[in-house]
Amino acid sequence: MKTLAAPEQELVREAARSLLDPQGRALAAQVEWWQLPGLGPSDWGSWPVAVLGEGPPVLLLHGFDSSFLEFRRLAPLLAASGAQLFIPDLFGFGFCPRPAAADYGPSGVLRHLELLVRAIGQRNPAPLGLIGASMGGAVAVELARRLPLQVERLLLLAPAGLTGRPMPLPPLLDGLGVRFLALSGVRRGLCRAAFADPDSAVGPAELEIASLHLQSPGWAEALRRFARSGGFAGCGAPLPPQPISVLWGADDRILRPPLKRAALALLGERVSELENCGHLPHLDQAASVVTSWLTPSPRP
Repeated sequence: MKTLAAPEQELVREAARSLLDPQGRALAAQVEWWQLPGLGPSDWGSWPVAVLGEGPPVLLLHGFDSSFLEFRRLAPLLAASGAQLFIPDLFGFGFCPRPAAADYGPSGVLRHLELLVRAIGQRNPAPLGLIGASMGGAVAVELARRLPLQVERLLLLAPAGLTGRPMPLPPLLDGLGVRFLALSGVRRGLCRAAFADPDSAVGPAELEIASLHLQSPGWAEALRRFARSGGFAGCGAPLPPQPISVLWGADDRILRPPLKRAALALLGERVSELENCGHLPHLDQAASVVTSWLTPSPRP
């Protein structure tokens, strides 16, 4: 008797068949569903990880309310450069299963990644590189501090959450915020704001990918509980000891100027600015991201 796939697994399988974006289809086809012993009860499910390429391992971490599909343009270029990529959905985001009893705050996200890094090490024991985009940049910094022996170096793409302090949303406001994010007009506006030239960069294919994961069971409740936790903030200081490079788009309209100034003060000369680039260097300037990864900063 054939076992039925979990709803989130079926969403990814269908994405591999029918996404409008061909690079999105190709990346969805590379997803494996991993068991991570120690994460929770055995009935919590399997965890999506896109795996491609051969060479030193690189773990790519997406941003807030996104998915592994965020790296659809970067992944084929980076894999072709001689790296083995591991691209998960962060715990509680993307197409992950969302068990009711789970911790959807930062500690849950980091616990999931610690176990994922252990599993990656069993498959590819070489030192691990980290690439984190937006909120994924703060997650990468936290993970590098926790795993100094496993993580070799970091590349942060328009990192968010390095400065400031957590600001938990109280009951009622958290639910209202999630319902607001689910509105099609809001998602379209956020998607357009993320690109340097939205008129040419944003069409039906990008909007489809920006909203597909909202169909995953438990999306709203997990996001509500993440918002109540306060999320990732103030994660930058002290910076971890590994070499860090940072790319920032000159046309970033997502991160407010005060947040960008505070992050730049913390990161200093590690930051390079990309022209004609918005909040998503891995989408607006994927080739430049690969170049930066292949010419890492020296150890501080």
